[in-house]
Amino acid sequence: MQSKVRGYAAHSATTPLAPLSFPRRDPRADDVVIEIDYCGVCHTDIHRARDEWGGSRYPVVPGHEIIGRVTAVGSSVSGFKPGDRVGVGCMVDSCRSCRPCTRGLEQYCTQGATFTFNSLDRHDGQVTRGGYSERIVVSEKFVLRIPPALDPASAAPLLCAGITMYSPLRHWRANKGTQVGIVGLGGLGHMGLKLAKAFGAEVTLFTRIPGQEQEARRLGADRVTLISDPRQMQAAAGCFDLILDTVPNDHDINPYVASLRHDGTLVMIGQFTPLHTPVDPGALIDARKAIAGSVIGGIAETQEMLEFCAEHGISCDVEMIRMQDINNAYERMLKSDVKYRFVIDMASLKS
Repeated sequence: MQSKVRGYAAHSATTPLAPLSFPRRDPRADDVVIEIDYCGVCHTDIHRARDEWGGSRYPVVPGHEIIGRVTAVGSSVSGFKPGDRVGVGCMVDSCRSCRPCTRGLEQYCTQGATFTFNSLDRHDGQVTRGGYSERIVVSEKFVLRIPPALDPASAAPLLCAGITMYSPLRHWRANKGTQVGIVGLGGLGHMGLKLAKAFGAEVTLFTRIPGQEQEARRLGADRVTLISDPRQMQAAAGCFDLILDTVPNDHDINPYVASLRHDGTLVMIGQFTPLHTPVDPGALIDARKAIAGSVIGGIAETQEMLEFCAEHGISCDVEMIRMQDINNAYERMLKSDVKYRFVIDMASLKS
């Protein structure tokens, strides 16, 4: 048996999101049923809704920054009970047996992680539907506890934007004395500033937009470097141990490679398609610099990130919207007209 839930979906790549009633499975033995209170809006939602990456399975119900309450659990669930405040991020399953999965890196599952929406369920082959809906049913292994100290609405984007920045900061050992650069001040970048500062690093925002210094300092930056100013970029040359590049479109990364010191690493986070400006390999060879990539984080690391944010008083800067306003929110996101993440109050779906 399946139960019907209400949600919002993209019915094609060219039409606005609109209401949709669709089935959710009854809980399996290891499943948790979650009534969704809040869902963050990620740029990935737009990519999938508009088939910008290809492979969208319509209707697409986006949403992978989910906060809610447990309403029921399967017969073998021991870690959660009705009433618990929980979250679901970008993944709802993986093979659980490959080398990355057994190391807590389910996002790099060699068989492919099952994502929260627009994936195929590994057990029944059904298309996964995301958090723009009343309820979701997820294996307990992919459900996260939300610490009481976190505001649930502003915690929602931590499940994507937060872990996307936390994981590389942790992996490349950002700490006191580390010089960290964050490229771009958006949903990812503003979390990068907050988290890098909490790790104890010296933090610089790289930006193309003049006048962001006061805002960047509020978020944790120690300094701001204007990318379009040759003198400022020259001053930044050879200074950074780690640079996290959040820019989601084609751009020249050679200036950031030049800003790395010996053994420094530039981590690509926002750009998923090829870059058209060639990278100078000599600049890498001469100082053993590296260009790397990172995507979200595993379940255990995401739980660790939530506890870290609770301990350090870190949350996402959000603007609350109604579900009915999602199409306008998408247009505003494309204009960078949000500081810094939209979150849907799912109670609005009942109206």
